Amino acid sequence: MDLESLRREYLHGGLSREDLADDPHDQFSLWMQQALDLKIHDPTAMTIATVSEDGQPSQRIVLLKHFDKDGFVFYTNYSSRKSKELGGNPKISLHFPWNDIDRQVKICGEANKISAAESLKYFVTRPKESKIAALASKQSDVLSSRSFLLNQFESLKQKFKDGEVPLPDYWGGYRVVAQEIEFWQGGANRLHDRFRYLRSVDSWQIDRLAP
Repeated sequence: MDLESLRREYLHGGLSREDLADDPHDQFSLWMQQALDLKIHDPTAMTIATVSEDGQPSQRIVLLKHFDKDGFVFYTNYSSRKSKELGGNPKISLHFPWNDIDRQVKICGEANKISAAESLKYFVTRPKESKIAALASKQSDVLSSRSFLLNQFESLKQKFKDGEVPLPDYWGGYRVVAQEIEFWQGGANRLHDRFRYLRSVDSWQIDRLAP
């Protein structure tokens, strides 16, 4: 397996300061819309990193479900590893790997639970099977077998076949309030364009970073 020889050039175009919006949320909205228009694979998929009490980082992929200038929202089981770690340390990093267009976005900030009303508003829009899966899975717990999980799912499916699936009290959303957002555009000869937004009191400082 020869990994050292695997390489390619990044030739989808550059990024200059004049290209950037003053607010990173506006810039993110522009890039997200372009990713949607280009139909890249899973544009809302993001890697999120949390840190345990003993300092061990952990990453996983979740889907971004909403964003605006108040923050970036995703949903999960509040009993999961990520939620337990956020309970001890709310600092979080999000990463969007839009490799098809040689772009990345990194967001660093803090995550806080949204209200139950906000979570319910989203929960009711999910397919019924997804709602049942949220009830059936004790996310991040040790599982004896896949058949046990499937049995749980089928049992709950029968239970709620004629009724609405309730929002579990252990399931809901987080809103990530960004303190730093970086936009990365691949460049030829590894001379990539990187711009970092840092939040100040009432504005954002924008700096070009060395690749």
